Amino acid sequence: MPTGCFPGTFDPPTVAHLAIAEAARDQCGLDRVDLVLSRDPLGKPGAGLSLERRLTVLEAVAATRPWLGVTVTEHRHLADIAGGYDVLVLGADKWAQVLDVAFYDSEAHRDDAVARLPRLAVAPRRDGPVPDDCIVLDVDMHDVSSTAARAGRFDIVLPEARIVGR
Repeated sequence: MPTGCFPGTFDPPTVAHLAIAEAARDQCGLDRVDLVLSRDPLGKPGAGLSLERRLTVLEAVAATRPWLGVTVTEHRHLADIAGGYDVLVLGADKWAQVLDVAFYDSEAHRDDAVARLPRLAVAPRRDGPVPDDCIVLDVDMHDVSSTAARAGRFDIVLPEARIVGR
């Protein structure tokens, strides 16, 4: 049963998150995609919604989609989060973070982490880098982001997030 992991803060989850997960499922032949929340995500201090609230929202999203799972991890680096999965699903903006040595102890640590990644499925962004030898997901969500949702674009927030609320 091939599985993919899609790590993120999902604060709040948007139509883009769901479209990316669906595209990964379909284009990578996955039986399941797990939305993965890190207890202490890299580069995201002080998320707006608590971990418990985001978990509740994501469980509501997954409840009507049998192919979608939700999990929480203590891991912070994507190579560790993706351990045991067949595919790592991410946006091109997250790929830039994977390559940024500032998130590691050294270049060697970064290079080791990148070498341990499973197959990649990347949702392109306008200016974001896309790695060689990855599956470029056919999904057009360039103008959708959690940042925009937090700024008031409630039309892009998944209905489950609007119901559960803050």
